[in-house]
Amino acid sequence: MNRLVLLAAIALPLFLAPAHAGEGHDHGGASAASNTNGPHRQPDGSVFLPKLAQRQLGVRTRLTAAGELPRTVELSGKVLMDPNAGGRVQAMVAGRIEPGPKGLPVAGQPVRQGEVLGWVLPSAAPIERSNQSALLAELRASQALANKRVARLKELADTVPRKDIEAAESEAASLAARAAAIGAGLSNRDPLVAPVTGLIASANVVAGQVVDARELVFEVVDPSRMRIEALAFDTAVAADIAGATLAIGDERLALTFTGAGRSLRQQALPLGFKAQGDGVSKLAVGQPVRVFVQTRQKVKGIAVPVAALMKNPANQTIVWVKTAPERFEPRTVTVEPLDGVDIAVTSGLAAGDRVATQGATLINQVR
Repeated sequence: MNRLVLLAAIALPLFLAPAHAGEGHDHGGASAASNTNGPHRQPDGSVFLPKLAQRQLGVRTRLTAAGELPRTVELSGKVLMDPNAGGRVQAMVAGRIEPGPKGLPVAGQPVRQGEVLGWVLPSAAPIERSNQSALLAELRASQALANKRVARLKELADTVPRKDIEAAESEAASLAARAAAIGAGLSNRDPLVAPVTGLIASANVVAGQVVDARELVFEVVDPSRMRIEALAFDTAVAADIAGATLAIGDERLALTFTGAGRSLRQQALPLGFKAQGDGVSKLAVGQPVRVFVQTRQKVKGIAVPVAALMKNPANQTIVWVKTAPERFEPRTVTVEPLDGVDIAVTSGLAAGDRVATQGATLINQVR
């Protein structure tokens, strides 16, 4: 009896021990134990993220600080050409386009003020052109006769009054000037001249194209000087502007308020801003933008990057706060616009919290 009990005690651990298939024969029948050392979502909603995973995901954090932030209004705007640093080239007369000395410019090509970009060869009806040619021939014939008359009078200068010679010379000069004017009209080309120094923003013609008078041919802009126009549906905003910014990716572009219109457009008041700096060259005429107007009013909050804001399954706005070296906790926050790059968190964060500013999207996807 004791012998059987001893054999059972030896066999039971062997029976309960997990069996391992030989190499190449594992069919996945037994589920592997979960790896608690890898990134995973914990029962309380926080995320465990090892240091190695943080480096691989490029996670970066920022220590927050509370302060008085300007209350900001976000407006829809559009990039416009600065009238003092840009211009349009239009055809003065109807005709056919001919390339300039350097050929027809293309979009993005630099040009200088006064440079000839092309010519317009004026078009005229055949009967009108024939009449002008006939008149030119008649004037040239009359000019030849007038010149001969002047020569004869000069030979008889001793017997002919001086006033007759001067009258003949005047008539010959008049005929010559009229012939030159009509000849220039028949062969003259209207030059298309760059109004300012800058870049070609748009080119709307090709060689040989026929254009009408006042048709837009080229647009020239200075990429370092642009104007921004924003529409404010609350007219009181125009009297409470302390500053304005424009976000271009992760870069802030400071705007200078130039004035507000006094006529509503689309039931809104147009506000004008001037943009200058290196970031202006990234803008294009007609590009829609978001203008962040800072008012003189203040609000208590914490500035965090816009990239730190995420959405939880309940569609609430959250940020991920680093509460331990390898633990991130979601915080539900309320926010207000600030400058397009940062946003003002008015509740849900405390000064000194370390917020994930890069890689927050990847942290939000850990399950």
